Amino acid sequence: MALIILNIIFCIAFIGFAYVNLNDKDSWLWIPIYMLASICCALAVFNFYYPFIYLGAIVFYLVYAVILFFAKDGVRDWLMKYRRPSIVESMQATKPYIEKTREFFGLLIVSGALAINYFVAVNL
Repeated sequence: MALIILNIIFCIAFIGFAYVNLNDKDSWLWIPIYMLASICCALAVFNFYYPFIYLGAIVFYLVYAVILFFAKDGVRDWLMKYRRPSIVESMQATKPYIEKTREFFGLLIVSGALAINYFVAVNL
């Protein structure tokens, strides 16, 4: 029951994440990223698990997260160069590191949600 509730929360959250990316210049990338995770979580609510899709998506998301971590004005620069200022003060990405850092953490959240479903699927 807890997994069903968690997947419902993830599904709704990822739809919301996709929605706020509608006006981004890279919405063509982020809407499918979040919608794939949302669909996977929705299917898990009804006991439909697809471990190979989870693994493929997780690998893609984590590779992209590593790229964002080491990119110019990415997460590493946010940590070291800019000294971790708030990335949630406003929805506008006014500093160069804000968008990449937010995207990095979004990828980690999505990967975590899919990893939970993957481990449940392989242990059924």
